[in-house]
Amino acid sequence: MIVGLLHPGNMGAALGGRLAAVGHTVLWCPEGRSTDTRRRATAARLTSVEDPAELLRRAEIVVSICPSAAAIEVAEMVAEHRYEGIYVEANAISPQQLQHIAALLTDHGATVVDAIISGPPPRGDNPSAKIFVAGARNACVTVRDLFTTAGLPVDLLGDRLGAASALKMALIAYQRPARLLAAISHGLADQHGITDMLVAEANRIGTGFLNDRAALPGVAARAWRWVPEVEEAAISLSEAGLPADFVDAAARLYRRFDADKDNWANSPEQVIQRLMATDHDT
Repeated sequence: MIVGLLHPGNMGAALGGRLAAVGHTVLWCPEGRSTDTRRRATAARLTSVEDPAELLRRAEIVVSICPSAAAIEVAEMVAEHRYEGIYVEANAISPQQLQHIAALLTDHGATVVDAIISGPPPRGDNPSAKIFVAGARNACVTVRDLFTTAGLPVDLLGDRLGAASALKMALIAYQRPARLLAAISHGLADQHGITDMLVAEANRIGTGFLNDRAALPGVAARAWRWVPEVEEAAISLSEAGLPADFVDAAARLYRRFDADKDNWANSPEQVIQRLMATDHDT
């Protein structure tokens, strides 16, 4: 198939590379993209096209994988070109945002598939990521068949648009605050000189992220992407009549890492110090 990819970040390039490796043509547009994006696209053997209009004219399926804050802007660009193929909205957005995007695109003739990618980018023989899709059955089956040719597992969640997005929001509402709680717990352990015992006990009782101190720099480096995701999760909780205060607080704390965008060189101790700073300090 001919697939359009908007845009090849770490996850998009990994998925696009697997599709290209099994014979699909994966188009991307370098217009306005960074050097890192260009490098990833080249390494994944994606096919460069001149502009978005050409990509949308040729692609049978378009997959949107971008920072969640840009999801609507990307969808609006696609709608402006009156795309009429299958549009896979695979970003971390709320069911409410998904419905808005679906209305925008279907008004111009596209068929929208609600999708999420759960897990890290696939590397080597390990698929690692799992894809969940919801929406019109024929379109979902087409998307499932596309990704399964590349060895990626896909689950169909039914025809209700928003089901996949709700699953992503439920995962984020737990995972993102839990990462911060782990950093806070390590900060307390550091002050009392019992960090090694904390990690050992977390390993013994199987307490999630708490035993992975080395992951803390990645929390700070990715916070710029996670803030809008957490805010989308808070919207989803509120719409469902569930308390969103805890998740809202996590979004505010993640903003303390604004200066650490994509900086993987921090130590866990530096990440903890950033959390200890007041809002005025940051």
